[in-house]
Amino acid sequence: MTSRVKKSISVLLACVTMLSVMLTVFSPAEVSAASDATVNLSAANQVIRGFGGINHPVWAGDLTVDQRETAFGNGQNQLGFSVLRIHVDEDKNNWSKEVDTAKSAIAHGAIVFASPWNPPSTMTETFDRNGDTSAKRLRYDKYADYAQHLNDFVAYMKNNGVDLYAISVQNEPDYAHTWTWWTPQEMLRFMKENAGSINCRVMAPESFSYMKNMSDPILNDPQALANMDILGAHTYGTNFSDFPYPLFKQKGAGKDLWMTEVYYPNSDNNSADRWPEALDVAYHMHNAMVEGDFQAYVWWYIRRQYGPMKEDGTISKRGYSMAHFSKFVRPGYVRVDATKNPNSNIYVSAYKGNNKVVIVAINKDTTAASQNFVLQNGTAAQVASYVTDSSRNLAAGSSINVSGGSFTAQLPAQSVTTFVGDYTDGTTSSGTTYEAETGTILTSATVDTLYTGYTGTGYVNFNASTGAAAQWNSINCAVTGTKNVKFRYALDSGTRNLDVYVNGTKVISNAAFTATGSWTTWGEKTIQVPMNSGTNTFKVVTTGTEGPNVDSINVTAQ
Repeated sequence: MTSRVKKSISVLLACVTMLSVMLTVFSPAEVSAASDATVNLSAANQVIRGFGGINHPVWAGDLTVDQRETAFGNGQNQLGFSVLRIHVDEDKNNWSKEVDTAKSAIAHGAIVFASPWNPPSTMTETFDRNGDTSAKRLRYDKYADYAQHLNDFVAYMKNNGVDLYAISVQNEPDYAHTWTWWTPQEMLRFMKENAGSINCRVMAPESFSYMKNMSDPILNDPQALANMDILGAHTYGTNFSDFPYPLFKQKGAGKDLWMTEVYYPNSDNNSADRWPEALDVAYHMHNAMVEGDFQAYVWWYIRRQYGPMKEDGTISKRGYSMAHFSKFVRPGYVRVDATKNPNSNIYVSAYKGNNKVVIVAINKDTTAASQNFVLQNGTAAQVASYVTDSSRNLAAGSSINVSGGSFTAQLPAQSVTTFVGDYTDGTTSSGTTYEAETGTILTSATVDTLYTGYTGTGYVNFNASTGAAAQWNSINCAVTGTKNVKFRYALDSGTRNLDVYVNGTKVISNAAFTATGSWTTWGEKTIQVPMNSGTNTFKVVTTGTEGPNVDSINVTAQ
């Protein structure tokens, strides 16, 4: 079949065939019931980058203007998606089709990354793969040319108003029946010898079923690992028991771990509103966050008859299940420890960020349940609740008072409920302020006094678009745990990004600082980072644009 649309359908049908064999092994064993769902606000896990899906105008048509608002807006009847995946077409004439939706996503604060299915045909060759003489691979003498092809796409998108967050080497190199195959050793070679020349964060290997044999060689090779910024994986047919990745935990410090494609539990026509089948989407996301420690969760087509948005542009039950995470667990939030399975068929995950606590509770049982939640190392006066079940979609409930650090809520049968509250850590400390212009090591940055309103003796002006840095060497913490770091900064327009390092390890990539309105208007942005007891180093580095003017940081316990 020559049509790319037909090719896409054939791929999906192949996926369904494989999934029909594997879905029977998805359910993990139940753990002992623990009654209370305990949320430890000081026990930080992964930083969340966001939730989203792919827009593929070549295969499925572009999102309309209204559909972009529904996907990336975060108001009523909007999904709040903060990640957009796009396609790197082998034909440069199709690249322009990706621009409009990508620009809209970025304007809404989302990040955009790109995945290729095929290199240009001049770079590929056929070979005999297990008897299939039409199998396609990248020619071994074209690896450098392919890296330049990816660079060309990065540059094209940037010149058209889209700064890509990352670019992948290959979509599903281990399931390439109608696109390009890569062996683990071929992927390793490219990551070692060519990925370092790509002018963007590099993602690899996007295995079809999170097969570790595709990524183990990269993790075990220092040079390949240095050239990889994000380990991307698809989870078609992947057992929940295979979501954990011990080798990544051991060797992936400073790297991100993203789930970059799935549809679940099927791609049946017009299946998006089936209930309780759509509840399984929230359950899959729960396991991706809790068992897999993924930092991003990306669906396949945003708009599809089985997707989060139906073909008419309205949100589906599957979409509302996703929105329980995407609308409330925002980029930069941190997953914290929570009793993941406090009672039979009850599943809980929890997050914190911007002084909010977010708890997502799933009840897969056919009867309602009363669940008690206990907050540790922080509390809230009350929590708002939002529920989706067979008859409701993100319906707001009454606020629930928190007494003595706990609250009890009714979880309807076969439902997902999100609780959101403003929390405090129970201390009265205002934290410690560290000026940017004193006691810091500056790289390609200067101390300025041009604009008024700063504190101390000045502020730091980041003069370089990439690599300008400020490092504080004496951040003192009484105990190990997650800390609030509040920046006082000024930025006249646009958005500037900083990578954040603690004790030499990157903990946040591309933290976004939005405009304050002028260089004399000083605003605040708070991020959450892990720090050790005793003395810590804290460093910020510009990525792609000059940084905001930074006056000071204030560090408090979370």
